[in-house]
Amino acid sequence: MGLFRIREAADLFGVSDDTVRRWADAGRLPTTRDASGVLAVEGAVLARFAQEVAAESEQTAARTVVSESARNRFVGLVTKVTRDTVMAQVELQAGRHRVVSLMSREAADELGLEPGVLAVAAVKATNVVIEVPVQRSSTVVPGAPTQS
Repeated sequence: MGLFRIREAADLFGVSDDTVRRWADAGRLPTTRDASGVLAVEGAVLARFAQEVAAESEQTAARTVVSESARNRFVGLVTKVTRDTVMAQVELQAGRHRVVSLMSREAADELGLEPGVLAVAAVKATNVVIEVPVQRSSTVVPGAPTQS
């Protein structure tokens, strides 16, 4: 499992380096040192922490939904709504993630979607692609093409 430097962990959470350091100083996020002696977080530890943070934000998100089947929920602010006579394109910024939804204009109007409105994008997909980016170290990713 890889190591993530504080800056990389901060980028993944959409927070500042200082926030990640505060989490570490408070004992919420265990850290280690990489081969260069730089403060880092093990990938598995970071993944568990991400789940904890997500669970905390789900509990604090105001909503009246009793139950749902969509597991991928993004709380954010509506940043743009483009309407025509039939359809609407709604853009939501959830942390570092931009989520775009196409819906009927009637649905956008009924929901009162305008820039600045707090909303939740619930995503349920039959196909989700997971990609593994090139690692910065010399670690070989199983199944990844090699360069010759």
